[in-house]
This record gives sequence, C-alpha cells and structure tokens, in this order.
Amino acid sequence: MKRLLIPGGSGLFGLNLAMMKHGSMEVFGTVHNQILPHAPFTVRQSDLTQMGAVSRLIEDTKPDLIINCAAVASLDACEHDPGLAEQLNTQLPAEIAQKAAALSIPFIHLSTDAVFDGQKGNYAESDLPNPINQYARTKLWAEQVVGEVNAEAIIARINFYGWSLSGKRSLCEFFYNHFRSGKRMNGFIDLFYSPMLVCDLIDVLFQMLEKNLHGLYHVSVDEALSKYEFGCRLAQTFGFEQGLIEPVSWKEAALSAVRSPDLTLDVSKLKAALGTPLPTVADGLERLKQQSQDGYRQRLMAVGG
Repeated sequence: MKRLLIPGGSGLFGLNLAMMKHGSMEVFGTVHNQILPHAPFTVRQSDLTQMGAVSRLIEDTKPDLIINCAAVASLDACEHDPGLAEQLNTQLPAEIAQKAAALSIPFIHLSTDAVFDGQKGNYAESDLPNPINQYARTKLWAEQVVGEVNAEAIIARINFYGWSLSGKRSLCEFFYNHFRSGKRMNGFIDLFYSPMLVCDLIDVLFQMLEKNLHGLYHVSVDEALSKYEFGCRLAQTFGFEQGLIEPVSWKEAALSAVRSPDLTLDVSKLKAALGTPLPTVADGLERLKQQSQDGYRQRLMAVGG
C-alpha cells in the first residue's frame, strides 16, 4: 500500500484528504497543537518549523506522495505575526519541496487564488499576481521558491469549501449553521470566486498525478459566482429558507481586512491537460448534502474527540 504524507493533517483540506484516502493508502497526517484522538489514520505530532523536523518526518514515514496542507490561513494571524506566516507559508513548503525533489517523491503544494488583487477576475496562470496582504504574499513567495527547487511539483491555486473538524471553518458551514438555526445572515453580492468542494478538489488533484502533470495550475470550478449566490444555491440544495440571506456589499460590512472583489479563475489549462469535465458547483453542493446525510460530516468532526 502506498504511503501518503500530509503536513497539516488537521486543517479543513488536510483532514478531508486523510479521511478520503486512509482506506486506499497508508496515511500520515501531521499536527502541531491539535489533538486527533479518534483519527483512523496515523497522526504525527510535530513542530515542522524546528530544524531537522521535516527531514526526520520524511525519513521516518517514507512516503510515496506528499501533499502539503500546512499553513497559517488566517488573514489576521498573518498580519499580526508576519514572521510566523513566512516561516509556515513560505519556508516550510520550500523545505518539503526540496526534500521531495531530492528523494524523487511526487509533491503537491496548495496555493491560493488570493495571490491576485481581484481587480480583473477570470485569472489565468499567465496573469501577473498582485497580493494585497501578508497571507497572499507568503503564499506567492512559496509558489516561486517551490517551483525553483522542485520542477516536478504540482502547484495548485485553489479555493475550496467543505466540512471541517470544528464545523466552523468553511463558508459553506457558516451558511449551513445559520440556516439550521433559522438565523439571518449576510451574503456578499460583490465578492466573486470559483469554489470547489474539497473532496472534488482532492479527486482532481489525483487525476493530475495520474496524468503526470507538474507546474502551476488553477484548480477550481469553471464557474463564477458571488458569495451571496453560493449561499442561495446551498439553500436550494439543502431545502433551506433562502430568504434568511440578506444580500449586502462587503464594503458595508465593516470588515477588518480589505477584500479582493473578483478572484475567479480561468481553468482552461487544467481542462486541456485532463481532457475531462471538471466538477461543477452543483456537483459539489449535492455531494456536500450527501456527506451530511450519510454521516461523513459527523465522522469527520468526531475525529477530534
């Protein structure tokens, strides 16, 4: 059985990846402070910023594939501690990528649509990034250095949603929780993106591995929708009361950080490389609903105890 190493195994992406693959692969997920007492995969507690930690981890687990999910994802946390953000979002993936290259281990690094400023939308891989915050800057630096030290790596710019350990990490959970409790909420009509369900995204990444792709790719749905429209479509899929969402401008919401208005991605390069249709928003929302109905959401949350 092949071995999969997931630095950042307790985050939204990492945990979903581990839960999906633990039956078909031997999965090792790293955590720092998070405890996962009921994980069905092997959990390794490690501070990967410590000297030698990455080398020891890879030598110990002997992975056949590494998918890096470790990051400081909070915009506010990155602004508050830019040094830590650079350490985890840039230096760590560079070290993992370099080690993977030296050992000829396939490596996927997860980046973000936030490397763009959102003034244009429908961004292609050839468009010039313009990050507007520390989170986005550190992720862009990681793209550059990973590409330099590991030419065979897949660097995927993504935007995803799905069920998380806390039940509060994803935009879909924000809408779902409010709908379930009958609470009113805001939905931004002027923030546009191309979100893919995390489990659909994982499937696509493994298709990319099978095709032996490498380099930079935009990996998202081939659609553009506002955050408000996403909430409405989730309501329609689950049968919730759509009227609970109030359509508002993000500029009226007194948010602490500036937002990029249009982070939609052009996925023409990926579609041509795969030669198959990509999952749609409708596909993802139906799968999200099925996961809720078949107990996947509850099983994932129960991993934390």
